[in-house]
Amino acid sequence: MRLQHRRSSILEEHHGIDLAPMLDFCLNLLIFFIMTAVFIKEYGLMVNRPSGAQTAKTGASDIAVYVLASGQILIEDRVVDPRAVRANIERLHAAKPTSGVLIIADKNALSDWVVGVVDQVHEGGIQNITFGTSG
Repeated sequence: MRLQHRRSSILEEHHGIDLAPMLDFCLNLLIFFIMTAVFIKEYGLMVNRPSGAQTAKTGASDIAVYVLASGQILIEDRVVDPRAVRANIERLHAAKPTSGVLIIADKNALSDWVVGVVDQVHEGGIQNITFGTSG
């Protein structure tokens, strides 16, 4: 009798689901996600958009460079070779030292052409570049 009583008490003690391992697992996941969230950095580009008054004021003094869909580059309404952009920008910037460059690219122009123009403008010594689109 005593033996049966002992077995029944052991069986009664272990009924139900043990939640401790599941809680440990959830706690470990929580700690892992908190720790990794600290190291995630989002990189972005800060864009300062001008107001309408600033555009009207500074638009006239900018050097306009057009990048057409055909790959042609226009500076002051004349076609310029992509290798000659830097020389033309330096010449125009010497005439108007406070001016920036407005690069207006056609929506079908390849980004390689636009990046090439930006590189030439940077090599010409101008850091104030504004972008626009046409077409």
